[in-house]
Amino acid sequence: MSLTFSPWQMFLDAGPVVRAVMTILAVASVATWTILVAKCIELTRLRANLKKSEIALDDANTLDLGDEWSRNGVGVAQAMVLAAITERQRSKDIPTDSDGIKERIVLHLERIEAAEGRRLMRGTGVLATIGATAPFIGLFGTVWGIMSAFTGIAAAHATSLAVVAPGIAEALLATALGLIAAIPAVIIYNLIARQTATCRACVADITSLVMRIVSRDLARSLLTTKNNVIHLMEAAE
Repeated sequence: MSLTFSPWQMFLDAGPVVRAVMTILAVASVATWTILVAKCIELTRLRANLKKSEIALDDANTLDLGDEWSRNGVGVAQAMVLAAITERQRSKDIPTDSDGIKERIVLHLERIEAAEGRRLMRGTGVLATIGATAPFIGLFGTVWGIMSAFTGIAAAHATSLAVVAPGIAEALLATALGLIAAIPAVIIYNLIARQTATCRACVADITSLVMRIVSRDLARSLLTTKNNVIHLMEAAE
């Protein structure tokens, strides 16, 4: 009697529990590679757009120019500029409170930066879960397959290879699938984490650029106000 030990045949010959375990691990592996492709495309485009926005904001001398030049860039840069403009407009009745305006704008930008950081990490939790649980899921399939092998031995009252091999084979296949799902998930998680850290650093650079423009605009506003006061005093004399 010949035995077939191809992975597909072992999957078909496995019991319902081990087959379910293998299916879960296969789906997890597909999800891992899908997330890799999706996140690589997303982060590559994001880094390019962030660089464009960073260059545009670095060349801008005012928030209004920053708003105009960052519209073709990534959403986070535009959101930061709009938040700064909105807060500056709401604080028009207290133009001399430049420190307070800066503090409120910083609070807005910090919230936008934190939200962008959470968005960048979206999907990585699935990778962490797969990397942490897949070996144990495969181990469960292994234990169940070995139990099935011993059950087959007891039912057949024999210890020949034909009786023992199928259960042992499906058990080892479950172990292998657990490792195949877990190892790439951990590697891809670390890869995406590094790319995300790079993007978050770019977002932090944009925050600094926006605050530089805000500080510059407020300094100009205060200087204009002082000049107007001087002119009024000279006219009164």
